[in-house]
Parts: sequence; C-alpha cells; structure tokens
Amino acid sequence: MNDVKNDKKPSEVSRFGSYLLALRPWSFSASLIPVVLGALLGWKSTGEINMVLMAVTTVAVICVHASGNLVNTYYDYLRGVDSKVSDDRTLVDHILTPDEVVRVGALMYIVASICFLIVVTLSPAKMEHLALLFFGGLSGSFLYTGGIGLKYYALGDIVILITFGPLAVLFSYVIQCGQFACFPLLYAIPLALNTEAILHSNNTRDMENDKKAGAVTLTILVGKQASYAVYCLLLFTPYVICVVWGVNISVRYWLPLLTIGYAFRLEKEFRDGKLLLLPKQTAKLNLYFGLLYLVSFLIAPRLPHVRKI
Repeated sequence: MNDVKNDKKPSEVSRFGSYLLALRPWSFSASLIPVVLGALLGWKSTGEINMVLMAVTTVAVICVHASGNLVNTYYDYLRGVDSKVSDDRTLVDHILTPDEVVRVGALMYIVASICFLIVVTLSPAKMEHLALLFFGGLSGSFLYTGGIGLKYYALGDIVILITFGPLAVLFSYVIQCGQFACFPLLYAIPLALNTEAILHSNNTRDMENDKKAGAVTLTILVGKQASYAVYCLLLFTPYVICVVWGVNISVRYWLPLLTIGYAFRLEKEFRDGKLLLLPKQTAKLNLYFGLLYLVSFLIAPRLPHVRKI
C-alpha cells in the first residue's frame, strides 16, 4: 500500500508542475511590475495605498495574463503554429490535453473575475470605469490568439503594447485613486516597450513556423534584419527615457541603467542569431529593469510632472 501511495505522489506533483509550466510563469513580470507601478503612482499622488487592493489587483491581472498564455497555447496548436521544435510544446508533446488547457484557462478567467468583484467593492473608483479597463484587458488577452486572432494579422504587437503597460498601470492606479489621470500612461511606456521586446524576440525566433502556418507577424512583414533594429529600439529606448528623467528630474531615475550591460548582451545574442532562449532572457531583463524602475520611483523626491485629467 505504501508503494502505491508513493507512486501517486510524484505523479500528482508532476501533473501540477505541468499545469504550472503551461501558464508560463517566467513571463508574469510583464503584468506584475505594471500593477505595482500603478499602485505606487497612486501612493505618490495621494499619500495613501491600499495593500489589500494592490494584492487583489495583482492576482486578477496575473490570472488574466495566465489565461491569455493558455489561449495562445490552445490556438497556436489548433492552427498548426506550434511544432516539435517550438518553445511551447504543452499540447504538441501531449503534456496536457486541449481540454485540460481550456479548463485551466477558464478557471484563471473565473478567478480574475472574482478578484474584479472584490476590487469593485473595495475601490473608490466607479464600477463602469473599472469594468472598461478590466474587460478591455481580458478581451485583449483572449483576442490576441483566440477568436479573430489578432496575432495572426500583425496586430498582436499593438495588443501587447497597450495591455502590458498603459492599461495595466492605469487599471491599478484608478483602483487606488478612484479617478483617471494621464501621467500613469507616460510612466508605462518603458515597461510596455520592454515587454514588447519579449514578444518580438519570440516572434523572430518562431518566424519560419509562423510563415508555414499562414500567420502574419510584424517580424514576418519587416524581415530579420529590420527585426533586429526593432528589437534594439524596444530594448534601449526605456534607458534613453530614464536618462532624460535623470538629467531633468532626479539622478535616482538612472537606477535601471544598472541592467544595461545585460541588455547589450541580449542585443548580441539577437545579432548572432542565438534566438532559442532569447524570449526568456528578455523576460528576465524585464524583471530586473522593472524592479529597479519601481525602486527609482519609490525613492525619487518627486515624479516627472504631468497634469492630471
């Protein structure tokens, strides 16, 4: 009997690990950092922060992100985009079944919706404002590859730029402050560009598979050489912004520059055609840059001033 029990435990642990890996947790920094930034901007604006609201908001946004990843896995498999050489082989290698991916994705959306109801109850913001932002993000996470599949018509980059940056930061800010403002959108730009670099490196690596499946991405439209230029633009523009703020506002905004050496290393990897692990490495840069970006806002004496709406 003991042997039977011991055999089951590793199987259950292995199954849980498969579910966890299917969510692509290495990419969650792209949603975690914007949420914390939005709450931090709210605190800088009002002098108050609701930690419970921030925690619930974080869970909601990460669940929407995880669901979007699963939708991407499901529809890439259905459309024949994923193959044995793809980075995401959750369905190709039968690690999970399509039904399991659908169930877990639906569960993540349900958890996110429950968190949204809690946020609506606790936040001073109007429900219609929160609903506009939340369901805008939720729709984007699904329509990226689900439904009409914006990714397959070279519109995926726009979805990522809007969702994992301005939308997430503004959602978190409005939850804390109860009102809209323009300046969180400005501060979201470096994070949005950094996150788009993850997607761009992924699409460049998968360009041939995407072509065979009939998908159209920005990388396919501009070609590999121009894709390198786009990647550099996405990678280094956030540093230029931090330098400008450091010169004009406070040198504390130079803190994210500590990661620029790693950024140059990734640029060389792209230039040399070493793309296999580049998306995960770019996500790591996103985390390091994002954390230092948050600290710079936390310790800076004041924010670059932009008038509220």
